[in-house]
Amino acid sequence: MAYDPRRTNSGASTPQPPPPPPPPPETSTQADMAAAAHTLETTNPASATTDSYKLKFCTVCASNNNRSMEAHLQLSGAPTAFPVISFGTGSLVRLPGPSITQPNVYSFNSISYNQMYKELSGKDERLYRGNGILNMLDRNRQLKWGPERFQDWVPGVPRVDHLSKGDKGAIGTEGGIVDIIITCEERCWDAVVDDLMNKGTALNYPVHVFNVDIKDNHEEALTGGKAILDLANRLNEAAVAEHRVHGSEGWENGTGPARQSFDEKVPEILADWQERYPSLPALWTLAWL
Repeated sequence: MAYDPRRTNSGASTPQPPPPPPPPPETSTQADMAAAAHTLETTNPASATTDSYKLKFCTVCASNNNRSMEAHLQLSGAPTAFPVISFGTGSLVRLPGPSITQPNVYSFNSISYNQMYKELSGKDERLYRGNGILNMLDRNRQLKWGPERFQDWVPGVPRVDHLSKGDKGAIGTEGGIVDIIITCEERCWDAVVDDLMNKGTALNYPVHVFNVDIKDNHEEALTGGKAILDLANRLNEAAVAEHRVHGSEGWENGTGPARQSFDEKVPEILADWQERYPSLPALWTLAWL
């Protein structure tokens, strides 16, 4: 999964250096200096947007309700919000019911969080308020329309309808492509990696697949969601740094010197993050969309 086909075609080509800046103005007045700065900025628009670059994220758990949605909230609601989509890998959406043998079961992609909230509130509001399910669904219905299944996702298929639905984090994910996938349980990581292999590499686009192992309860989901945001910030800072050094050429196609250098730094970034969060065991691989 970590084989990088971009290396086979790297050849000996060397990226062309950027054109030299225009000569300094003959006068040193503030007006002339401002005009020269404006000239530089307009001749190289990428320099003006480098610091605002955002990686695109995907968070995944079993039912797309607790852990992946807390991470979705953290990423989309951060001071510098990230583009994010989220999924579940289970065959069905399962939420706790009145007993362990009586879960509430729903189909992915066909029921909204709001419908689930109203149904369970009508069944037994005291029970589902007490165990945190209604609070969880209330949070979820403010983030996106309903639970989606990862195996039904087709990378590269536009997701513009999620903008009209008001999904938080949808801006930037319209093209159906992500740079980073973060699962919240090892079996979900296995399911994601297997599914990506089965789907093939039609886009030939690299995607880093992490697992941050989080227990499936509301308290651990909150802790894990904040840790995932920290990992996202670290990864994005590295991506911005590579844009500054190498420029953005080829990045959106998963190629170019900036992207390749970033990909090589990811394991080190994860290792540094893991030292801070030893109670959240992590996995990583490089896969392809």
